[in-house]
Amino acid sequence: MGKLKNRIAVVTGASKGIGAGIAKGFAAEGANVVVNYASSKEDAERVITEIKEKGGKAIAVQADVSKAADVRRLFAETRKAFGKLDVLVNNAGVYEFATLAEITEEQFHRLFNTNVLGLILATQEAAKLFGPGGGSIINIGSTASQVTLPATAVYTATKGAVDAITHVLAKELGPKKIRVNSINPGMVETEGVRTGGFIGSEFQKQLEAQTPLGRIAQPNDIAPIAVFLASEDSGWLTGETLLASGGLR
Repeated sequence: MGKLKNRIAVVTGASKGIGAGIAKGFAAEGANVVVNYASSKEDAERVITEIKEKGGKAIAVQADVSKAADVRRLFAETRKAFGKLDVLVNNAGVYEFATLAEITEEQFHRLFNTNVLGLILATQEAAKLFGPGGGSIINIGSTASQVTLPATAVYTATKGAVDAITHVLAKELGPKKIRVNSINPGMVETEGVRTGGFIGSEFQKQLEAQTPLGRIAQPNDIAPIAVFLASEDSGWLTGETLLASGGLR
């Protein structure tokens, strides 16, 4: 019996990267998974196919988490398909690095609307759908909030906000038996990281040189931590920020 047998989980931004890894990890442990995507329908369907081929159950739902109407539809589709919710993973996020002189109003709002407002909107709807037994909310932060690299002011600010929101909502939602924790990865080899030209770069080499375990992460390094936080194994944890960075801090 899987650790998440018959649990219902929504994973935002789950068409690829960390989100896809978590969705597949949840399904492997018996969860029914809602794979949310903003625009990558083909990638989301690929995740669904892989889950189903291994005997799991999942559906894909398009929604831009920065838009309240989309988020309401995401959770309405979840209710329609599965009738309840047990786990929310706020994984959807965007990043863009820029020096102080390069920061624009548009960039600021794009990052905050997805990384912060999207997390809040999804959590609002999830809190309505959790049953009397509560649930688990897992936010995906970043070591950026601690490492504070140059040229990441806006992105780092959004991830600092994720840390703060995690701590606040753990206290606010605790009486409803809803646990709120955060996983803060370091650099993870995802499609976006590869497309951005980070793999094999001096930036990667510098991070690895500062990482005690000597490498960047793969999505399957993060998924088991999410399974732990979604399961009863972490039933006494809330308000925690887990650095999943190979020791980088």
